[in-house]
Amino acid sequence: MKMFSRFRTLSRAVHEEREHEEVEEETKYPRIRSVGNTSSITLTVWKKSLLMSCKGFTVIDCSGNLVYRVDNYIGAHKDQLTLMDASGNSLISIHRRRKLGLVDNWFIYEGEVGNQRRRKMSNSCKSSETESPICCVKKHVNILQGNPNNVQAYVYRSDKQCVAFTIEGSYVHRTCKVLDECKRVVAEIKKKEANTKHVSFGMDIFQLVVQPGFDPAFAMALVLLLDQMFS
Repeated sequence: MKMFSRFRTLSRAVHEEREHEEVEEETKYPRIRSVGNTSSITLTVWKKSLLMSCKGFTVIDCSGNLVYRVDNYIGAHKDQLTLMDASGNSLISIHRRRKLGLVDNWFIYEGEVGNQRRRKMSNSCKSSETESPICCVKKHVNILQGNPNNVQAYVYRSDKQCVAFTIEGSYVHRTCKVLDECKRVVAEIKKKEANTKHVSFGMDIFQLVVQPGFDPAFAMALVLLLDQMFS
């Protein structure tokens, strides 16, 4: 799906200085699964919804194609977010659960949990596994010992017993890295540096670089969580 001409122009400017050209593939970005690409994927994230009455995000690839979108209607529930593909299909749902006196938890689900619950009510034989969260994310809070690695958050497996990923850096400054259990960088948030001194992208336009084997949709879900935690 091609975006409007102004977004294509923006995408070309954003990716003009790439170090090497990536082979274009007609791939669909998968949901919470290992990605079969052999090179990193660079997406441009714009903190703006395409809809006039919404706040959200617009994500495009290096060819100017709309990949992901988040459209939150003004006044809607702020503790629930849905990441959609270009066609408006729900890929990932994020639910925030507040706890008095404790650190809030963010739970990530595959698909749209609300629709799944309604389907379950109309079909008693449907398994409840579809409503189990994929993972739980917690904001790092450690006032007494400090934060030498500038850890932003921890991503726990669904059983909450094991840390699957650690997010380090500073989302406010758009310099974050997602590290797996072996401390390998699987995704990275970067400031977009313009190739001309007369152009400035600011903090609302930045890059999301996803390494081979890591799901870009899941990486974008982590971006949404960081935005909720630190914006």
